[in-house]
Amino acid sequence: MASPTIVLVTGAGRGIGRGIFELYAAKPNHTLIAANRNPDDGPSQELLKLPTAEGTTVQLVKIEATDDNDALSAVETLRSRGINHIDILIANAGKATSWPKLEDAKIPDIQDHINTNVFGFVRLNAIPFPNAVYGPTKILQHWYTKTIAIAETWLTAFPIDPGFVQTEMGNRGARSFNLEQASITVDESVQGVVKVIDASTKETHSGKLFLWTGEEVPW
Repeated sequence: MASPTIVLVTGAGRGIGRGIFELYAAKPNHTLIAANRNPDDGPSQELLKLPTAEGTTVQLVKIEATDDNDALSAVETLRSRGINHIDILIANAGKATSWPKLEDAKIPDIQDHINTNVFGFVRLNAIPFPNAVYGPTKILQHWYTKTIAIAETWLTAFPIDPGFVQTEMGNRGARSFNLEQASITVDESVQGVVKVIDASTKETHSGKLFLWTGEEVPW
């Protein structure tokens, strides 16, 4: 028999994670790993009792999304069990404990959710993607700008990508990618940005993403 497919699911104790875990349990020749914040609680322990297909086994490890060390500790635990790779990683764990309107959103609540839903994902993966710190913050800004555009019917709100600009920060970023400098001048960028703003209307621009060139970017 071929080596089992190794699947790790975070937040597998309930909801979507539990459902995904059960589907994989019904597949033969899989090693299933439930990475839950409390592997000793009832929902986690129930996973050990799931009916499984031939050659499929279930085990538990602890990963708390907000703990900086848990993912690494889980790796060491799995290695001690003879598991040195993961074939399928399903980053399902997350939280949603409040759903306020934008004007009622509290910074601590946003930070709390980001710590689990964004930073937790980063802690779990630790993938060496370039621009993995600055880039995600721009995505958050895009979402909030789109929310403002929808919520405030009187307001035209949209994000503009100013380009890879030859500012101090831009050139510093360029050098981190082994480039001499960023690709466009400040004047080119700001001329384009202002041109986009001057042409904008609620109907044509609000809630959409535009480049400094005036090109709309689907997102």
